[in-house]
Amino acid sequence: MSVWDGLVGQEHVVETLRRAVADPRSMTHAWLFTGPPGSGRSVAARAFAAALQCEATPPGCGTCKACRTAMNATHPDITNVSTEKVVIDIREVRELVATASRSASQGRWRIVIVEDADRMVERTSNVLLKSIEEPPEHTVWLLCAPSPDDVIVTIRSRCRQVNLRIPPADAVADLLVRRDGVDPGVAAIAARAAQSHVGMARRLATDPRARERRRRLLGIPTSIRGVGDAVLEAAVLVEGAAAEAKDVAARRDEGERAELLRALGIGDGPVPPAARAQVRQLEEQQKKRGTRVQRDALDRSMVDLLAYYRDVLAVQFGSDVDLVNADLSAAIRDLAARSTPEQTLRRMDAIGEARTRLAGNVAPLLAVEAMLIALRPQG
Repeated sequence: MSVWDGLVGQEHVVETLRRAVADPRSMTHAWLFTGPPGSGRSVAARAFAAALQCEATPPGCGTCKACRTAMNATHPDITNVSTEKVVIDIREVRELVATASRSASQGRWRIVIVEDADRMVERTSNVLLKSIEEPPEHTVWLLCAPSPDDVIVTIRSRCRQVNLRIPPADAVADLLVRRDGVDPGVAAIAARAAQSHVGMARRLATDPRARERRRRLLGIPTSIRGVGDAVLEAAVLVEGAAAEAKDVAARRDEGERAELLRALGIGDGPVPPAARAQVRQLEEQQKKRGTRVQRDALDRSMVDLLAYYRDVLAVQFGSDVDLVNADLSAAIRDLAARSTPEQTLRRMDAIGEARTRLAGNVAPLLAVEAMLIALRPQG
């Protein structure tokens, strides 16, 4: 067992990080981990942080106290930041800069991991820039983003870049079998359906509700017969995403509010005027998080639909590539026979346009309705 076990199909990355831990001459104070969603950017950053704090030889044993607390996000000298809001705000980054300036209390390094560095606007990134330009001794910044272009050039140029790739589906399936005890057949289907996204593959393999949502979603291409069907299915999709966002809120919002009120010394009674501004600020943050969760859920659905039509197109062109949705091959081949490659490409373009509209804050229901209307049979 080691901290590197969760990095699937990233041998080149593991070698780079191991070398940096072992040889101080290979070490630098700022790193940028990039790669497609599901490639393991955050996993790599946490494993690297654990190895840097590890008490064993060679570093990264995965069993010492430093490794265990680092991987569980409880190490006192490792700050891990991720967000479910649309952006990381400037106040949070200022707090991170202040944290980075403090000396390590137990470990060798003071480490700050920012899992969503792409969610900082330029003004916020500039606050971070000075700390990265002139870091305190033994402070390490680990930033994660989908691509180098998602981080402003002034920060990107001061970081050592580590590029992750999409792991092979069979490697992801093997991880699910070894780590989670998933049946090999189920693991293989989940890994392909998730397009090697480790987190999504695990959810599909272990959560029957996730599999049922996917089954219903991928039934849409063959169930829509007209505009009425499209409008009804759009409402179902958007309501499902809203329910997912509400579920996240139910688990977190009330606890965050109670924690804030305790910190302010307020009981169960009315919130005094002096504290209302802070409570309103928390509620605004929670609202933004709900917006992001809903938008991300819809985007995941659109990515799944794109993969479905990619499979249809592969069949229409007689390609010998493996189908992403091999478990739905009969329906895919039926739709391929009943439509043309030109129609499939137009439908994929409609899904891409819906994703663009959603990212541009178009009302979700309008974006999804327009997309599903474009997916209906023509002629």
